[in-house]
Amino acid sequence: MPLNLSFLGFFDDIGKAALKAVEHEVEWFCLPAGAMLFGEGEPADAFYLLRSGALAAFRNGALGRPNLLGYIRQGEPVGEMSMLEERPHSASVYAMRDSEVVRLPRASFDRIADKHPSLMRELAKMMLRRLRSGPQRGGSEPRVFAFIASSPTIDLEYRARALKDALEAIGVSVAIGGEECADFAGTRLDEFESGHDLVFLTARLGNPHWARRAMGRADRVWLFARSDARPSGPLIPADPSPATNLKLLDVVLLHHDGVARAARPQEWMDAADAARIFHWRQGSTADLKRLARTLSGRSLGLVLSGGGARAYAHIGAMQAFEASGLEFDFLCGASMGAILAASEGLEWSHEEIVERIRDAFVDSNPLSDWQLPVVSLARGDKVDHRLEKHFGDIEIADMTRPYFCVSSNLSTGRPHIHRRGLLRHALRASIALPGILPPVVEGDSLLVDGAVFTNFPSEQMRAFHRGANVGCDVTRASGVNAKDFENPPSFFGWIRKHGFGEPPPIASLLMRAATAGTMVDRHESFLKAADLVALPEIDTDLREWKRFEDTIQSGYEAAMRALDEADDDIRSKIFS
Repeated sequence: MPLNLSFLGFFDDIGKAALKAVEHEVEWFCLPAGAMLFGEGEPADAFYLLRSGALAAFRNGALGRPNLLGYIRQGEPVGEMSMLEERPHSASVYAMRDSEVVRLPRASFDRIADKHPSLMRELAKMMLRRLRSGPQRGGSEPRVFAFIASSPTIDLEYRARALKDALEAIGVSVAIGGEECADFAGTRLDEFESGHDLVFLTARLGNPHWARRAMGRADRVWLFARSDARPSGPLIPADPSPATNLKLLDVVLLHHDGVARAARPQEWMDAADAARIFHWRQGSTADLKRLARTLSGRSLGLVLSGGGARAYAHIGAMQAFEASGLEFDFLCGASMGAILAASEGLEWSHEEIVERIRDAFVDSNPLSDWQLPVVSLARGDKVDHRLEKHFGDIEIADMTRPYFCVSSNLSTGRPHIHRRGLLRHALRASIALPGILPPVVEGDSLLVDGAVFTNFPSEQMRAFHRGANVGCDVTRASGVNAKDFENPPSFFGWIRKHGFGEPPPIASLLMRAATAGTMVDRHESFLKAADLVALPEIDTDLREWKRFEDTIQSGYEAAMRALDEADDDIRSKIFS
């Protein structure tokens, strides 16, 4: 008997004859929560339509964590691009809850499309909509969040209402469901969730039945914890939901005035195996608004490239962005961009950033501890000392806003994402230019400057949050003076003339060569992954640490120019 598909919006415009042909050919089956529909790299021999439930698409990501591409909702197709292109699936798709799926084999699709072109037309329209939404925005946003309290003393209802009020102030409708929903049938929960932009299901770990069910319905889980408490293990109940199993879990750490913290934020991240950690300080309107923007997919990320001394331009760009009213919720960078993004993440003022960077890199050269090279030209002791002076024992999880930086793992040939541990250790790996500074050994991994593989980590930022991204990139600016390489002196001849305070031209050569792999087509794709990018016009040599003010000014001017030239669509994204 044919399966009735008329209620699926995808078929609204294909015509009755085409719909009947599809209904005779499709196969129907149930996919339990957590099950995989198909895997990344598997052959694509059909396309699928979601009849009920929810699916999510992922790609393999760094550090064993899958990168979420988007959600597939009722009536939407999945796998159609790979099938039409006759290539393996580019992502893995899992059921986020018990789902009903219909499958149309390739042979059946080809036969029906030949007779009914309207089927191909509607599929093409759907594919174009997804392509226009961007490489990481091919699916819909998370709608259902499970808010889980780790302690009975957390007023979860108050927190949910505060977030609801903040979201409704920006035009997002929210429904909140608590323990009264524990015994609702699935269809009743479907009705409860419909008609709102976002749904919060609030539960406590002390009520494992409802906590498990709430997490099983969620697109993403937010675990609320107190900074004056310690995590217990196991923190998450047994038989975890698809959201937790697929690492779609964040920690919201609550801070109360006058109360000492009992555990490092990193301990909460590790106990929950969380992807991100957010800090909600008592009375902080900024924290509340940041969480609301993140929930609604309106968060804003800042991406800063590497570039040696040219990266001073980021200071001016950040000043321009701030003066224009942009508020950044997520931060990342590579190499020197990682240091400056961290400075922003620590909420240093513009004046403090200038003062600290001047002290660390301008007043004296941190790379002046030259040596006859075995693994590097500089010993790196001065760099280590300055990173410790300015970043101390701060951990990445301590930062008020989610942050990461990238290094390049020569052992695996892939970027390495630093989201945990001591901030200065992550920064040291991110600035370890091959041949200039010694590499960082972490277990079996050999880590060097992030710019080697990913000088502008916008694609990684797209996987980190669902909102827009703004950046500053100095990669394309001129960074090597060709005159320095005409009839160069010997090593000792250079030292006699310039001393040890100024790095020889080989430093610029190694810096430029280290980023050469990201300066062509691949780098262009990095730029396209951001919504707005400032491109300073500077001729600062990579090792000209003294050209401080000029380079800062070029970044300010480039950012203001990029904002002035942005169209209404871009401005609506970044100023939402």
